[in-house]
Amino acid sequence: MLTAVLIAALSVGSPDQAGATDAPDSLRVMVWNVLHGANDVTQGAEKALAIIRDAAPDIVLLQESYDIDGDRPKLGAWLAEELGWHEHQAQSKHLCVLTPLKIETTFFHHEWHGVGARLRDASERELLVWSTWIDWRSFITYTLRDTPRISDEDLLAGERVGSNRQQQADAIIAHLRDSGQLMTDVPLLVGGDWNCPSHLDWTLDASRVYKRRRVLPLPVSTAMQAAGFTDTFRDLYPNPVQRPGLTWSPMFRTKGEGDARVEQGFERIDRLYLKNPVSPQVPEGGWVLRPVSGQVLPVVWEDDSIPVVDRQFPSDHGAVVIDLVWERASTGPASE
Repeated sequence: MLTAVLIAALSVGSPDQAGATDAPDSLRVMVWNVLHGANDVTQGAEKALAIIRDAAPDIVLLQESYDIDGDRPKLGAWLAEELGWHEHQAQSKHLCVLTPLKIETTFFHHEWHGVGARLRDASERELLVWSTWIDWRSFITYTLRDTPRISDEDLLAGERVGSNRQQQADAIIAHLRDSGQLMTDVPLLVGGDWNCPSHLDWTLDASRVYKRRRVLPLPVSTAMQAAGFTDTFRDLYPNPVQRPGLTWSPMFRTKGEGDARVEQGFERIDRLYLKNPVSPQVPEGGWVLRPVSGQVLPVVWEDDSIPVVDRQFPSDHGAVVIDLVWERASTGPASE
């Protein structure tokens, strides 16, 4: 069980973060990569369960939902059973949609990169949600740390050549477009571990504060923006210096061991994107979603001298928690 101190540190119960289920017109979404199914930490699954219960989300978009300790169900299925919720992971290796809302239909893109569902709430409002993950290799912040004189062109090439991130993100967008979900009549949420920072975080001011940032059109986030998606956290908090929203990494402050130990590359690599229906797709009187607040858990990072196995927060990724509200679509184009 979480200690009282940790519960206070993780709490999302401040006045502007009241439990989403208490307000019928609100929707709380959590995006969380739970490291190796929380298996690296003692009672990791139980700790993940306590964190989700305390956060009180309506939807959890999980990554790394693996078998628990090798002898229990996958983390998402176990959490659903404990919470009395629904889950969709199916043939995915690790992606899961976890929710108390009704699952109307499920979708599959790729066992590693995308699973989705159409959900319905108690007020009969529907939305589409996807849990995503893309390639971790050639992390751009590490590349800039290790080769600080690298050209912008070579740095960006790592997104296309050193990893398959750009291709995988393009494939997710193409799947959503080909299936008609980019132009559907309900809100679309796509959240997960993108394993790369956003161009909205690599601004001029941020480059003055962070040693390993430049002003660059980072391809994954720019592709999502070009497809009509809003980055919910950065939409709420436009200044990446004042509200960095770091999700990588509360568990590991350095990388490597001994003489090879180097500083971590801290970034906001876990993100929730929103695309609302736009006229003429949105029906008259239809619904859209608007982000109203958000934060990243844990609010207080644990001392990095604590062994990983003894941590209370059982993941190397922070959990993104975004509160949205349902609103009637305007007569003109809905906000994207």
